[in-house]
Amino acid sequence: MNFATMGKYIHRQISEKVMEAHRYFPVITITGPRQSGKSTLCQHLFPDYEYLTLENVITRATALTDPAKFLEDNGPKMIIDEVQHAPDLLSMIQVKVDEDRSRRYIITGSSNFSLMKTMTQSLAGRTAVFTLLPLSLQELNQAQLNRPTEELLHNGLYPGVIADEIPPGIFFNNYYNTYVERDVYGLLKIRNLLPFNKFVHLLAARAGSEVNAAALSNEVGVSATTIREWISILAASYIVYFVSPYYANINKRLTKMPKIYFYDTGLLCSLLDIDSKDALQRHNHYGAIFENMVMGELTKGLVNTGFKHNLNFYREHSGKEVDAIITKSDGMHLYEIKAGKTIQPGYSRNMDRLADEIDGVVSKTVIYDGTTMGSMVVNIRDIYRVI
Repeated sequence: MNFATMGKYIHRQISEKVMEAHRYFPVITITGPRQSGKSTLCQHLFPDYEYLTLENVITRATALTDPAKFLEDNGPKMIIDEVQHAPDLLSMIQVKVDEDRSRRYIITGSSNFSLMKTMTQSLAGRTAVFTLLPLSLQELNQAQLNRPTEELLHNGLYPGVIADEIPPGIFFNNYYNTYVERDVYGLLKIRNLLPFNKFVHLLAARAGSEVNAAALSNEVGVSATTIREWISILAASYIVYFVSPYYANINKRLTKMPKIYFYDTGLLCSLLDIDSKDALQRHNHYGAIFENMVMGELTKGLVNTGFKHNLNFYREHSGKEVDAIITKSDGMHLYEIKAGKTIQPGYSRNMDRLADEIDGVVSKTVIYDGTTMGSMVVNIRDIYRVI
């Protein structure tokens, strides 16, 4: 069943926050990965707005040549997609909303680096900023689009794969070739993409781990400085993100290096050359890919409900760790992530130890793939009950 052709819209959890902000800000900015559904969301929420995308070469040329005329010609309510292609447009939007506060602009961008750098200079105090990530498991549950875990991990959660039913092999090959390489080339002006491609695949094998730039530089054959620059660009393009370690005031030697995760496990599986859900079940990175999805769901849960990104992990140099910590106003929430389908007695041991050593722990939860539920145990699909 092709939900795209049926016109079925998958409700996005962030919608309510966007509409609330729209009451108070003349400009709404929505960033996020390419193909995460930004255009669909904007056109669904604001159907009476003029929609223009700067991916269109002719439209972009008009916006670049005469931004003032571009805005005047298209009315007081506009959706401008991929606005980072015409950064001068943001300054003119500032002029327009300062002249007339009834004007409303919805702008989107897929490159966090170029968009945010320009926006902080032009639209400070005039825009509310949101990040739209790929679909969440909660959004799939509400749309009655549940799938087996292995299928979700392998296919990922981009709307094109879920709603349009594009085979993941076709989708992610096109995604990487069309978007990742083009964005990276545009930001870094890399002439030879072979070392970069090698780097991306090596990074995929380290998902969920602390990344050593010096070690990667030796394997790829470029400097550690270049490796760090490349990682920053992948983060700015919403391919990967960092989770920082939690520092507690206790007498332990704690790791200081952040872990790196991919925003989508479908892309991660593609980069690891995992071509089917059956191959995924046998793959030695299965546990890391499951952890990657859980961390992604925790991140989406925070982003979609308006919380600041306060997700951390805890790890001592001895190897003892707690996979995830979310700090809220009521205290610290600890999470242990296990890919198995059976609860083992020792799963909560490290959380128990940490809770005994620091103050403020209010909950401890094991997130796994089984069916046994309890006050401290949830299936990955019920993760939003404990965020």
